[in-house]
Amino acid sequence: MPPRRKLNEFERGRAVAWFQDGVPKREVARRLHVSISVIVRLIQRFTATGRVQERRRPGRPKKTTSREDRLIERLALQTRTASSSIIRRQLRVATNTNISQQTIRNRLHGFNLRSRRPAVRPRLTPAHRAACRAFCRRHVRWMSQRCE
Repeated sequence: MPPRRKLNEFERGRAVAWFQDGVPKREVARRLHVSISVIVRLIQRFTATGRVQERRRPGRPKKTTSREDRLIERLALQTRTASSSIIRRQLRVATNTNISQQTIRNRLHGFNLRSRRPAVRPRLTPAHRAACRAFCRRHVRWMSQRCE
């Protein structure tokens, strides 16, 4: 059985229309790739209220708007190594919104963005590069000699 997923408003309207046209609930569920219980609850809600919209759920309202969320995502993608405190400062300057670093991390996690640190590697001096090029020139036929 497919995992439970939410139907968007268009899919909910489509499911109700199919059901009213006489399509069985099981077939509606198969067409929308959801379990039959999702369709049963949708039809029950539609017959009780006459609407396909979901009820408002309790819970704390979000501190950021969808526009601020998009800005957080864009700031994180522009500078991949920026910390949540840096993004928080940039957001405060841009929108005058004061939110915690944890909220920034939660939003980035929601966008499937993970923190990254640049790889720490030793610096190559011009002498190192010259030695590397000389090695490559000396051993350019290394593999072809081995295969003969």
